[in-house]
Amino acid sequence: MASVAVSKDSLESDSDIHITLEDQQKINRFARHNAKWEELRDDLKNKKGDLQNLEDASDDLLLVDDESAPIPFVVGEVFVHFNMEEAKEKLEEAKDKVKKDIEAIEAECTNIKTLMSDLKTQLYAKFGNSINLEAEEE
Repeated sequence: MASVAVSKDSLESDSDIHITLEDQQKINRFARHNAKWEELRDDLKNKKGDLQNLEDASDDLLLVDDESAPIPFVVGEVFVHFNMEEAKEKLEEAKDKVKKDIEAIEAECTNIKTLMSDLKTQLYAKFGNSINLEAEEE
C-alpha cells in the first residue's frame, strides 16, 4: 500500500510550499484510489485462483471413466448432481463468467492506476521530496 506522507519539518523549512484544501483533497483522493486499487488487486488474485480451480475441474472431468455417473457440482452452498454434458456446460459458463470478471477488474485497475499516476504527478510537482506516494516494501 502506498503511503501518503507530507513531512511537516520539510514544509516549515521551505516557506513557499503550503498545503491548500485542494492539495489535501488530492492527497485524500490518491489515498482512496490506492486503497481501492489494493482491494481490486486482491479480488483479481482470488478470481484468477477461481479460474484455475475451474480449469482443474474441467481437466478432472476428462479423466472420468463412467460418463453416466452423476457429477457433483456446487451451486451456492449445496452440491447438485449433473450428467457429464451438463457439468461441462456449467463449468464453461462459470469459467466465462470468471473471465469476464477478471477483464472488468483489470480494466478498473488500469483506470485507477491512470488516475493515481495523474495525481502523483501533480503532487510530486508541488511537494517534491516532501511527500511520499510510493508503495511500501512488503
